[in-house]
Amino acid sequence: MPSAPDPLAPKYRRVLLKLSGESLGHGGKSGISLDETKAIAEQLKRVHARGVQLAVVIGGGNILRGAQFSGGDERIKPATADYMGMLATVMNGLALQDTLETLGVETRLQSAVRMETVAEPYIRRRAIRHLEKGRVVILAGGTGNPFVTTDTAAALRGTELEVEVVLKATKVDGVYDSDPERNAHAVRYDRLTYDQVIRDGLRVMDIGAFEMCKQARLPIMVFDYKRENAIEKAIAGHSIGTVVGDRG
Repeated sequence: MPSAPDPLAPKYRRVLLKLSGESLGHGGKSGISLDETKAIAEQLKRVHARGVQLAVVIGGGNILRGAQFSGGDERIKPATADYMGMLATVMNGLALQDTLETLGVETRLQSAVRMETVAEPYIRRRAIRHLEKGRVVILAGGTGNPFVTTDTAAALRGTELEVEVVLKATKVDGVYDSDPERNAHAVRYDRLTYDQVIRDGLRVMDIGAFEMCKQARLPIMVFDYKRENAIEKAIAGHSIGTVVGDRG
């Protein structure tokens, strides 16, 4: 008797997963939650076991946001604050790397901010080679530049690494026509075109990151990472969020 098809069989061969720092945190509190980090790592392990080439851009908001220093106080300059935020992403990257390797998944941590003692420098061709060899590549340090977010890093690295989709894991299960936390009647979109997002002024990613994906014709999927097996389902192409692309 033939076995049933795998409902989580991957739709995509190579993906870029954008994880916020909060996904590794304590639910709004500062710091790294080992339980949350392990829960995400276990999903990534299952995705990796199905042969998906996986690059992960990690944020740092659970430890520090550069924006928290903006407010008229010039003791810490905005550029310095952004560099501090980049270092926070490296801390998250180290936590995720060790957790994955404890589960038996080979990884490489690459940083756009050079710190060879703890991470490889980001080199596009080396990152691609790691993916081809079946290693999960964790990309920390943002783009290495202040005044842009890790959304921009995700769009940039996704384009460079020739992934098939950027998966943006958030606390919201997609893109809505208005803020679902303020409007109980907000409508979630299943699919959108790039032009619809621009026309309706919808919030998908930072505008610079969104424009980069649009120019590269790189689809974006926005989904709630807290749902059961959410990352696996997103990579399998399940309708668990909103997909933005050429055809909507």
